[in-house]
Amino acid sequence: MQLYWVVGGEYTGTDFKKPVNGHEICKGPFKTYQKAKEVWKALAWSSVDDCNTRFRIEAQDPEDAPPCTD
Repeated sequence: MQLYWVVGGEYTGTDFKKPVNGHEICKGPFKTYQKAKEVWKALAWSSVDDCNTRFRIEAQDPEDAPPCTD
């Protein structure tokens, strides 16, 4: 069964490569894409006026590590 994570946050530039605090925000895991999309939508709309903030949905095989481990 596939799992889904919402990943992102504020970045130092619009290339979205380096997070401001050195790490990305991770929400999840979610069992369905639809649930992840609901969380993504809320986070995206809460930062709609900030051009350096972006969130995305990442799919994960349950056998792999989450996308944002330290």
